[in-house]
Amino acid sequence: MTHLRNVAILVFDDVEILDFAGPYEVFNVARQTTTPPAFSVCNVGLAHRPVSGRGGFTVTPSYTIDDCPQPDILIVPGGYGTRPLLKHERLLAWLHAQSTKVEWLLSVCTGALLLAQAGLLKNCRAVTHHTAFEELKEISPTTIIVEDERFVQASGRIMTSGGISAGIDLSLHMVEKLVDLETRVAVVSEMEYNEAGSSWRRA
Repeated sequence: MTHLRNVAILVFDDVEILDFAGPYEVFNVARQTTTPPAFSVCNVGLAHRPVSGRGGFTVTPSYTIDDCPQPDILIVPGGYGTRPLLKHERLLAWLHAQSTKVEWLLSVCTGALLLAQAGLLKNCRAVTHHTAFEELKEISPTTIIVEDERFVQASGRIMTSGGISAGIDLSLHMVEKLVDLETRVAVVSEMEYNEAGSSWRRA
């Protein structure tokens, strides 16, 4: 029987909306289509205050990195807001610590820059938004940039995905891996999502 996994999604000012909303939708729909629920999903911020995502979309985190229940899956989205966070030592230390505690650490888009800055992508394959390949290389020169994959496994428990909508593909991959193919197909059907390069159909 699949056990309940806590999914925590980092949110911050200028986060890319679909980077966190896409994975949130996937895991939440998977929660609603499994009995007992396979996932519990929450947003995690740097402080107990609403954050303003790209375009002014406001998100209120349920927890902060200081009081968040231990995640089984931690998702780090991207967006312009990742750049100021490259100097946020407390966040970087938290990400580094979480990399040894979580079952899976996932990044979407330029969330990979934060993983790299935390020292988690050394000598690993990784993907990010196509406009940020050089930034990633500057932060982590030993990282092998993969330019033609939607998502890749960087190390044992770390996976990175490309720009914006690729986070949905990675999340669906995790649903299949951690639950089963039937649940993945049910989520795709509910979302009416046309996966890139695939022939998924409604269940």
